Amino acid sequence: MQNVATSTMPPARANSALRLALVVASAHAVNDMYASFVPPLLPRIMGDLGLSIALATTLSVAFSIASSLPQPLFGYLSDRYGRRVFAVAGPIVTGVFVSTIGWAPGFVTLVALLVLGGVGSAAFHPPGASYAVRVSEGKGGGARYSVFSFGGALGFAMGPLVAVGLVQWRGLEGLWVAMLPVLFLAPFVFLSLPSGRAEARAAARPLPPPPSVVLGYLRGPLGLIFGVSAIMAFVQRAFLTMEPIIVAEGGGSETLGAVALTFYLGAQSVGTIVGGVLADRVNRRLLLAHLCFWAVPTHLFAVWMGPVGPLGLAAVAAAGFLGMATLPPIVVMAQEMVPSGTGVSSGIVMGLAWATGAAGVLVTGAAADVIGPTAAMLASVPMALLAVGLALHPSLEPHGS
Repeated sequence: MQNVATSTMPPARANSALRLALVVASAHAVNDMYASFVPPLLPRIMGDLGLSIALATTLSVAFSIASSLPQPLFGYLSDRYGRRVFAVAGPIVTGVFVSTIGWAPGFVTLVALLVLGGVGSAAFHPPGASYAVRVSEGKGGGARYSVFSFGGALGFAMGPLVAVGLVQWRGLEGLWVAMLPVLFLAPFVFLSLPSGRAEARAAARPLPPPPSVVLGYLRGPLGLIFGVSAIMAFVQRAFLTMEPIIVAEGGGSETLGAVALTFYLGAQSVGTIVGGVLADRVNRRLLLAHLCFWAVPTHLFAVWMGPVGPLGLAAVAAAGFLGMATLPPIVVMAQEMVPSGTGVSSGIVMGLAWATGAAGVLVTGAAADVIGPTAAMLASVPMALLAVGLALHPSLEPHGS
């Protein structure tokens, strides 16, 4: 049994909840498309600016941390003052600043643009996840989150091909064209979402706990979920950053690196659906343990094989599938632990955990300059075994099981 609410929604409310999940999933797709622009362009940027692997890794990590670390704060603000403005403005900020990185005259400006774009992504994710899951609506939160997460993963998968295609067509300076989709989508999302403040008044909800209080929950089961999320984020972000560099150093093309990431990220979109459905039906603690365990051999095999031929691409896809399938149960479990602060709890296990995992990629990048990117990546993957141990902790066992 799961520690989930057993109430069922009337059909009208169920349809409304699904409609909201689809709206924020579309915004998620566009937002996360920009989030995957940088990794496939790293070999080109390294050549243009004369960067080492460690400095190139800093670009990817700067966006990752900026898009992750502020999420608990934005989650609290969206719980307290309303979600819609953050859900709409966040992707606009991300799209505008990431699409203008080709105008950066140097490394420092490039980092600044990526940080600003990352902050927009941080503003979007907690209210977007909260709109989708809606724990107050009872069962189905995992499935609704999987719809939201599928949108993001689909956009993430499209990003490498969009970025490389635009750059090969118009050069880095022409990447600004990529901001047009989010500018067209934003009015539709704004009109489709209810006012967060109106929702709060209608539900007569208590004030959400501030981030400092929710952070205190990290001493308990929420801390275990945070740890699982951070470790799996590290493994996935290390792969996303290193794989195009590994391909380039092996003589592969920029397009091959983008294709590898698209297979990885495309499989993640399927993983979010499967993970969300399973999160509503099986023991989440055991589900997380299995997913984290099997992510180790698949990632190792994907790095060792490379994205060459059907077997290599299948290994890349399997690694992406298993890694991202962990996210729906992580988010739903966290929101159920803090039902009055779903935005801030999502921000902690997504944003703060992702920032922690992204920071670890700096170590992988530094190691890659010494022992090579392939060896550094192979050494990083077994960290996922620590997540297995955290997921199996008895305090995560659902009540009544």
